Amino acid sequence: MIRHDMMVERICRCAGRGGTVARQTERHVGVGHASAAGIRHSLFGKRVGKQGIVPTGLSWPSLTTRLGTYGDTARMNATQFYINGTWVDPISAVRLPVIDPATEQGFAAVALADDADVDRAVRAARAAFPAYARTTREERLALLLRIVEVYTRRMPDLVAALTHELGAPTGFSRDPQISIGLAHLEKAVETLRTYRFDHSRGTTLIAREPAGVAALITPWNWPLNQIVCKVAPALATGCTMVLKPSEMTPLNAVIFAEILHEAGVPPGVFNLIQGEGPTAGRALAAHPEVDLVSFTGSTRAGIDVARTAAGTVKRVLQELGGKSPFVVLPDADLARAVASCTGIVFANSGQSCDSPTRLLVPRAWHDEAAALAREAAEACVVGAPMAEATTMGPLVSQRQYDHVQRLIEQGVAEGARLVTGGPGRPAGLNRGYYVRPTVFADVTLDMTIAREEIFGPVVTIISYEDEADAVRMANDTQYGLAAYVHGGPRARDVARAIRAGAIFVNDPPMDIGAPFGGYKQSGNGREYADFGFDDFTEIKGIVGYGGAEG
Repeated sequence: MIRHDMMVERICRCAGRGGTVARQTERHVGVGHASAAGIRHSLFGKRVGKQGIVPTGLSWPSLTTRLGTYGDTARMNATQFYINGTWVDPISAVRLPVIDPATEQGFAAVALADDADVDRAVRAARAAFPAYARTTREERLALLLRIVEVYTRRMPDLVAALTHELGAPTGFSRDPQISIGLAHLEKAVETLRTYRFDHSRGTTLIAREPAGVAALITPWNWPLNQIVCKVAPALATGCTMVLKPSEMTPLNAVIFAEILHEAGVPPGVFNLIQGEGPTAGRALAAHPEVDLVSFTGSTRAGIDVARTAAGTVKRVLQELGGKSPFVVLPDADLARAVASCTGIVFANSGQSCDSPTRLLVPRAWHDEAAALAREAAEACVVGAPMAEATTMGPLVSQRQYDHVQRLIEQGVAEGARLVTGGPGRPAGLNRGYYVRPTVFADVTLDMTIAREEIFGPVVTIISYEDEADAVRMANDTQYGLAAYVHGGPRARDVARAIRAGAIFVNDPPMDIGAPFGGYKQSGNGREYADFGFDDFTEIKGIVGYGGAEG
């Protein structure tokens, strides 16, 4: 699962400490590489500094203080569902502990929906649809603007929750994890102001209308990014919805529901249930009153969602797994390219769908690239998320930890050269799902670590002979979510040749209006800005509309 997402600012402090890698210059405003002084750039026009994005007039209390303020309400609401404008007790009595990945201890509980809970939420959304679908652009704009206002005020609570449940370092939770949600909301406002719902071709009216009731199933790794880039276009286009976030990171979704409630979203338009994919997720995909499913997660789970939804022929939008290449061309700045690649991979503890874990370099540069990647990995500070010096927190769960450990061990067993890192926890960390930032060299495409999505802080270095060989290797994967290219004029041609939905050339500034989505087994449909709006609408052609005025 991913999501991970490459449209966000990258916090690459691991690659910014000392040595050759650290001597790269700050490049584009918005790329988000942080220097040793902790300065970072922001795309969102807010006041920034060592604490990241701080909207004007908003103070950031200590995380401990915030945990005390948000905790009681969010924990209580996590054992309920938000349906038809109110918090209700579940029909199901099943609860699941929410685990802090830094301590491996439970600190809250979340209710798990069954089929009856899902049905109640879907029917609330269905009942609210006719009236909400008739709201005007101006009414929906006003609603989104109120959501932006409340979201901005609640950002410290979201940061505290996410740091606790995901294990992301506090600074990374704040910027980009939570700030990206605000960016999507602001982009939805901008898009809605000019989005073309109707246009004419002769006397035929081409109308884009709300798709209906949307089931939104989101992952744990970039939770607010994925929640907002589904909820915002659904609200903007007149859809009603049921959100099922990951049961591993439920509290940020609870706070988001509180935000929508305070902003005045009409009852039934937005509904929140919690639950596991094989039960609640499958029930949503199968429900006959759901018109559209927007799913972000693993390719395996996405296949199951598509099969389940096929029985009612509903639209299924999917953002799935990835195994993104980072192609370094012979005329690239190698130190800059390696710093960029490792910074992206090690950010979010490697838990991003678009993470470029395949670093493709000219054969003559292989050993130098390995040395640079080693330096970046060993500069990472792995530790407690609330510690100021920490640049990498734990993985999200025991299952994820075991998965990454298995693949690291398999890389060693299959003959890849372990440059740094390897199995086990970093020194001094005996509790928590912490992983050693790992670099493999002399990797070949037949190795498991070159083909499977690792979803951890692991870089694999692969040599190529020439440009054609690099393109062939980049495309030799079942995935096609993203790719990165560094180089001179030929970089654009290489980007065009790679079969992936989003390509990033030479560390461009973040563009939250660019489409995001995959080729091949990385999914279908596109998210962000007007592309996301399109996917939440149906197209109607009314022939003769223009000639019926008289």
